Amino acid sequence: MACTTILVGKKASLDGSTIIARNEDSGSTEFNPKKFKVVQPADQPRTYTSVLSHVSIPLPKNPMRYTSVPEAVDGHGIWAAAGVNEKNIGMTATETITSNERVLGADPLVEYRPAQGKPSDKDYQPEVVGGIGEEDMVTLVLPYITSARDGVKRLGALLEQYGTYEMNGIAFSDTEEIWWLETIGGHHWIARRVPDEMYVTMPNQLGIDAFDLDDAEGEQRICMASADLREFIKKYRLDKLDGTNELSLGWIDVDPEAGHTIFNPRLAFGSKSDADHVYNTPRSWNMHRVLNPHMEWDQKGAGWLPEDDDIPWCLEPENPISIEDVKYVLSLHYQGTPYDPYGHYGDASLRGKYRPIGINRNGELLVIQLRPYMPQAIQAVEWLAYGSNVFNVMVPLYANTNESPEYLSNTTARVTSESFYWANRLIAALADAHYRECSSHIERYQEAFGAAARALLNRCDDAIIEKNLSYEEAASELALANQKLVDELKVQTDDVLDKVLFDASLGMHNGFSRSDA
Repeated sequence: MACTTILVGKKASLDGSTIIARNEDSGSTEFNPKKFKVVQPADQPRTYTSVLSHVSIPLPKNPMRYTSVPEAVDGHGIWAAAGVNEKNIGMTATETITSNERVLGADPLVEYRPAQGKPSDKDYQPEVVGGIGEEDMVTLVLPYITSARDGVKRLGALLEQYGTYEMNGIAFSDTEEIWWLETIGGHHWIARRVPDEMYVTMPNQLGIDAFDLDDAEGEQRICMASADLREFIKKYRLDKLDGTNELSLGWIDVDPEAGHTIFNPRLAFGSKSDADHVYNTPRSWNMHRVLNPHMEWDQKGAGWLPEDDDIPWCLEPENPISIEDVKYVLSLHYQGTPYDPYGHYGDASLRGKYRPIGINRNGELLVIQLRPYMPQAIQAVEWLAYGSNVFNVMVPLYANTNESPEYLSNTTARVTSESFYWANRLIAALADAHYRECSSHIERYQEAFGAAARALLNRCDDAIIEKNLSYEEAASELALANQKLVDELKVQTDDVLDKVLFDASLGMHNGFSRSDA
């Protein structure tokens, strides 16, 4: 499993934006090159067929333009990953999550089965198509939705009709709300609105830890779910819905005397395995530890530890969360703890014990920032990074554009420093092997480009506001602004690659100090 997600409500962010962000990580021993792409309505299929599951789905006739970060090498589908459409609706899909045998036995995953034998054979078994999955969801949903809630409803209907072959978590955002949807078995799902004043941490584990089933069946103020979820839970005895489960209601604002059915989906539908304690719970612990530094995270009995199963899904941050904070937590490798693989203190046997967030197989990071205080034309900014987040930078891109800058979209299977994806992969591989020598170059690169990008973004914001351009009128100017950002990005990326290569070359094992002169 791969990926790590953070969601930031509008009252928890520094500037009032809604923020959804996810590292898209490849599987173990895999690296899937990525590229940035703007998909025009004419390029959107009218019938979609999944490469992996072979399911075919007719699509509405009125798609919107949207951005995406698909696979750069053909072979196993689009995997559009994340993006923003013309209505400034954001989506990231998906965070692979966990389940348990009780759920999967009650509602099995809808898996593809290839044909067995030949049609003329007596025992021939025809192909059985599968459901939808990460490969498909952005393409099936993002071009057609006009709000975050609308995204939940469209994807939920598709899951109920076609099913899914894997457990996934999906985020939707607009300027007012963020919703998080989790699949439950083959056809069921739940979704919960992220509290405005809170942030959410999501490793590869079913995360929602409190759910108001009555609200999901009624007003849908903060919760939504597949229509038969209550019957499904009762029939297969997946949870006690009579209120006998001890559960902190947390942020859910209900009157206990009203008799609302509140339960813990993580206990009912999720996992708490030994693997979670190495791969999942420590990542959530690490993010919370950074965003709430004065809570107790290191003393048993006082708070939560890395292997605890009840680490909260959402908390209020100690300080408002910035875009730079989001990048930092999605780059974490347990700095300041004994588990840092780059550490040089403490018990050496603990280094690398837990799966880091900033890992070698980060493929792309897209931070979707929707700014309610800006005109519609420039509300949506997508902060894009490629490669291992410990060593890379994010470039802010206006989503209202019809063009994809070549440096971000020219990724192929060929390794070349003229591609931002491959340049980041080269920098990370060199700097990781020579971390102590190269870390200062990476720090300066991240700070210098971050400042330059902010300055360019601010100037463009001011220009668009001064000219009072409409959404349509602004698109061409924003394409030019994106290109200026990318031009600066390339200059600074080439520079840090040169520095890292130089220091890594000095540290080669076949080095010898005597010169030939």
